[in-house]
Amino acid sequence: MGGTKYNFSARLSKATAEGYASKAANEIFKQNQLRRAHESMNPNGVTFREARDSEANPNSYPIILGLDVTGSMGHIPHELVKEGLPKLMGGIIDGGVPDPALLFLGIGDHECDSYPLQVGQFESGDEELDMWLTRTYIESGGGGNAGESYLLAWYFAAFHTRTDAFEKRGQKGLLFTIGDEPNLKTLPASAIKEIMGNGEQTYSDLELLEEAKKKYEVYHISVLHSGRAQTAEIGWKEVLGENCISVEDYKTIPDVIKTIVCERHKSGFTGDSGVSGTTGFDHIDML
Repeated sequence: MGGTKYNFSARLSKATAEGYASKAANEIFKQNQLRRAHESMNPNGVTFREARDSEANPNSYPIILGLDVTGSMGHIPHELVKEGLPKLMGGIIDGGVPDPALLFLGIGDHECDSYPLQVGQFESGDEELDMWLTRTYIESGGGGNAGESYLLAWYFAAFHTRTDAFEKRGQKGLLFTIGDEPNLKTLPASAIKEIMGNGEQTYSDLELLEEAKKKYEVYHISVLHSGRAQTAEIGWKEVLGENCISVEDYKTIPDVIKTIVCERHKSGFTGDSGVSGTTGFDHIDML
């Protein structure tokens, strides 16, 4: 994937034609009406999602966005469709990253939800990115079990992605999860088997974090729109330190991601360079 470039004027025309600015989420995200995940985003049986170099994108730079699609966070994909995605891609490209390859993951709760993980493809073009984002099913689930399955993003990135950036250039990609809950602490083998089609090992969240960090610089964007979210932020800071970025206004998320991506790309970060994984951010509330 990733054989096309992002076309801002085409994206603007499409957004106008589709009425993204005025349509409700259920009008844009068709799977919400069907109340099931799109078959193309079913991770069961997926071996790898790949970010490969191409003629259009000779230096592909992999970026994974794990979007919490549970009840309290389902507005984030809607905001990305309306205006956040062009702002994000435009900022990244204008910031000196010519070949970003973006992969969307839909994250739920593997203890409660029917579709705790949805996976797109690494893409660079406007049509393809819109397609995967709008195919996402905003299940609006989750439960009262003290967390969501952000660790599924770590699992998938570690074991089911391959990138030319890492394999050819020794360059780590970037992995962002976005949410307002704590991370569930354990991913049982039984859950992995149900979601992926096979699984024989149970992992803790910290084990999966270390696996993901071999190929990705890992961040979590903690959205502080409730007292519970503020409590969850404490745990995230303990695990990720400065790579837990806190925001109060969810509309600033594209700017936050853009800034981190451009800074990390500019630093020339590689898997063995010894460069710190911090951005200098701690608490961000962009106006």
